[in-house]
Amino acid sequence: MNKIWLFGAAISMVLAFGSCKPKQSAYKAAYEQAKEKEIEAPVIVEVEEEEIVVVSKPKTSNASVRQEKVTAVTGEDPNGLKRYSVVIGSFKNRTNASALKARMVDEGYTPILAQNEQGMLRVIVSSFENKADAADSRDALKDRYAPNFEDAWLLERQY
Repeated sequence: MNKIWLFGAAISMVLAFGSCKPKQSAYKAAYEQAKEKEIEAPVIVEVEEEEIVVVSKPKTSNASVRQEKVTAVTGEDPNGLKRYSVVIGSFKNRTNASALKARMVDEGYTPILAQNEQGMLRVIVSSFENKADAADSRDALKDRYAPNFEDAWLLERQY
């Protein structure tokens, strides 16, 4: 009788533990089917074309400017000075102004040293006929070198 009990318990154990594997493979089969359906049925989205109209407006700026009568320092190209200039440094000492100019030359700019009527040397990195272009150049310079040239300003040349 003990052998029958032992045999019955063994069969029960085999049936109990053997039933887990089909559930796992059933989940795996369902996952594989879902993945195949996902791959087989691509989603097609239609996009309507939209016409983009670019409206150009005249370049103007309300940026503040400082007006001064400046001239190019001896040895500088006076043709490089236009009506609006971006100033990144002002110095009484020519050595300091020349050092900043040299640094900007190394950065790829063509700076100009200009002097006002009071003898201050202005380090000008770019010069424009249009105020808006000068303001854009100043803002780009501030963004590129932040926080170094946060005090860059616009100079309007008086003749």
